[in-house]
Amino acid sequence: MVQQRGAFASVVPGSHQSIPASGDPFSQRRPKQDVINGPVVSVPLLNVVVLPHEFPNLAASERAARRKTQNRDAIHLVGLGCVSCRGVCGQEDEKMSKPSIPKGTRDFGPQVMARRNWMFDAMRGAFERFGFQPIETPAMENLSTLTGKYGEEGDQLIFRILNNGDYLAKADASALAAHDAKALTPSISKKALRYDLTVPFARFVVMSRNDLHFPFRRYAMANVWRGDRPGKGRYQEFTQCDADIIGTDSLLCELELVELFHAVLSALNVPNYRIMMNDRRVLSGLAKAWGAEEQVGELLVALDKLDKIGPAGVDAELVQRGLGDQARNGVKSLVEVTQIADPFEQLYAVGEMLAADETALAGLHDLKWLLGQARAAGVPQEALCFDVTLARGLDYYTGAIFEVRVVDSPVGSICGGGRYADLTGIFGWPGMSGVGISFGADRIYDVLSHFDAFPEGLEVSIDAMICRLDEDDAAVAHDLGALRLLRAAGLKAEMYPDAAKLKKQMKFAADRNVPWVMLSGTAEREQGKFTLKNMASGEQVVVDAEGAIDAIRSAI
Repeated sequence: MVQQRGAFASVVPGSHQSIPASGDPFSQRRPKQDVINGPVVSVPLLNVVVLPHEFPNLAASERAARRKTQNRDAIHLVGLGCVSCRGVCGQEDEKMSKPSIPKGTRDFGPQVMARRNWMFDAMRGAFERFGFQPIETPAMENLSTLTGKYGEEGDQLIFRILNNGDYLAKADASALAAHDAKALTPSISKKALRYDLTVPFARFVVMSRNDLHFPFRRYAMANVWRGDRPGKGRYQEFTQCDADIIGTDSLLCELELVELFHAVLSALNVPNYRIMMNDRRVLSGLAKAWGAEEQVGELLVALDKLDKIGPAGVDAELVQRGLGDQARNGVKSLVEVTQIADPFEQLYAVGEMLAADETALAGLHDLKWLLGQARAAGVPQEALCFDVTLARGLDYYTGAIFEVRVVDSPVGSICGGGRYADLTGIFGWPGMSGVGISFGADRIYDVLSHFDAFPEGLEVSIDAMICRLDEDDAAVAHDLGALRLLRAAGLKAEMYPDAAKLKKQMKFAADRNVPWVMLSGTAEREQGKFTLKNMASGEQVVVDAEGAIDAIRSAI
């Protein structure tokens, strides 16, 4: 153990090496007042102690140079990295890892957040114009709430949360001994991060049914988590922006959501988007016609990957999942149907495959009506598409399903959704039909970045900045008074905290893209005025605080 005696550190007797308490080996080379009192440090298994920023193995000139550093309040122990000197001593800390974040997650700086907030504001405005009300649910749910709702593959992607405390105390001993993760999980994890916003919404509706008015329209904007493989446009933590209507079977709700797609994506300047539509009843009818009625889940999971792995990949997966030749040939014929340009002709071609399946034909009829009404509502014709291969791999969809893609985009779908006939039934309240859609904010951001479609000026975080030229009380009071007036007038304003060189302050304002700068010397203060500078044009005018407010407002 190292102890502090007076001004110097020494090694407790019993260590392999000690330094006399009466003096520092380098005390003759520096003034006594230069000695630094270091803290008492306990370091087991170390035999060598080095005083604060003293290095016996260094040349005298290098030691002297290092003594001049400002950061001299740390003790560096040989064999350990120096944490507190922040690299002054020249030793690397082998135990400190480079800062990082998990794959599939991101940090968002001010510029990115300005763009994201612009997106969220546009979405929120559209949601509320369509009559949707905001709700919020917890980031974590009971694991039992989430499992069994997203299909076999979806369940694999749920982020489970370990039980608090000694989670192994109640672990299934046999599963633990057998290294059986699937069997072990229920005994060590009771909660999970939410996978989407729809299942938590269904739980919320059931628990809050006495307080809601049906049909109920909600929107929610929050993060979700999926253990998916990170890639371009694919993250493990991302933001969903959902809109749902629950408590009615009316097809008008599907129409409104298609119009909502158009309203939001147009407001966000998303180019060349395509609203793809299909119906689960149609897909179930096709599976029945192909003799795969009992394997409809496996069929849909494979079909949903068509845009990712292509026809050959889907065919291979169908074989792997045990689908017969009839189903495989049926899928190939569907791919051929997708080559037909006119969506109404596609609907007719699929109808020929369904024979007399009334349920499936009803799905086709609804899609035909929906496409026609959406065109009449002003949704561009080229944006409305029927895609018979669209499956949406979530188990709770029962009717119309939607997916939005962008032509020539580096990411996949940016929106999705569909009709669910009985989502609340899994929580003990059957018969509550609903329909909902989700906007993938992160993917939309990537699309807008790819096409450089963000509006200009979003990076401007404030309207004006006041420069500091003097430190005296009168100057501070003058500047603070103007700052408070700007803010009271609804302008975003800040004041540089230090009376630094004007060049430095102006560079700071330029780097921040501040459009207006205010400053005052003695002459201006005596008149209660400021020099107001337009940073874009360089024009300057002398005005009082109210005049500055008027000028800034007129330019916004």
